[in-house]
Amino acid sequence: MLKHLHEKPTQPSRVVILGAAGFVASTSHKRLLSLDVSVLPLSRAELDLTSPDAGKQLTSLLTPTDSLLFVAAKAPVKNEAMLIENLHMAEAVCEAVRDVPVQHLVYISSDAVYADSDQPLDESSNAQPDSLHGVMHLAREVMLSNAYQGPLCFLRPTLIYGPGDPHNGYGPNRFMRQAHAGEEIRLFGEGEEQRDHVSVTDVAELVSQVLHHQSTGILNITSGIVASFREIAEHIAGLVAYPPIVTGTPRVGKMPHNGYRAFDCSATNAAFSDFQYTSIFQGLTNYNNQIKG
Repeated sequence: MLKHLHEKPTQPSRVVILGAAGFVASTSHKRLLSLDVSVLPLSRAELDLTSPDAGKQLTSLLTPTDSLLFVAAKAPVKNEAMLIENLHMAEAVCEAVRDVPVQHLVYISSDAVYADSDQPLDESSNAQPDSLHGVMHLAREVMLSNAYQGPLCFLRPTLIYGPGDPHNGYGPNRFMRQAHAGEEIRLFGEGEEQRDHVSVTDVAELVSQVLHHQSTGILNITSGIVASFREIAEHIAGLVAYPPIVTGTPRVGKMPHNGYRAFDCSATNAAFSDFQYTSIFQGLTNYNNQIKG
């Protein structure tokens, strides 16, 4: 659950964004600029968090009145070397916020920190990751909690879709690219897995809300709606002029999350009563319209 230090939205003095060239960070940057928020975007070109003196470099750029949005990561984490590299990045941030305790620290984590469940997950669910990616995010949360004693917020989004995704991961982003390229959409198994997906524009809006309210605590960014990968693929296929074929393929290995990963989004409703998540099918329609221009 979140606690707002500003019940009424209050403009941050400046938001420093780490990982500014990334998918969520760049969309959040655009949203903040649309609200006339002063932003200092730091991509890897401006600040490489893996460099030995990254902590000192970041310290020199921060002021005590800044809000710091930490989105930088090398993801998804696939091996131990990537895990360690991501922890070194967080170590640099910890060094900087010890030296310059900023006004507000917001970290974009992941729902991967949670153990699987056959019931909808919420912010009180067991954080016991079974993937290196989830371990990385949970370890970073613990590191930041130990290093920074000011207003701290962890945002844990689920699978994110929308224009600008760099990963081409299985799901809406890959399916949309395949559909617009006239390619066959190939599902794992029959695409029967049920998952929650959230629009990147919704993520950016909630990032902005959290920064304006100087919110603290934990919030899952999840729509509260599950849809199967087949339903998503077929909806996307129906949006394009020449619908591609949607086919299943033999599944190899265990189905991720036992085929079901749902969330209770009541904490978002409680924290931001005027906010409403975009439904997956409306979000996909919006996504398609943006591609078409």
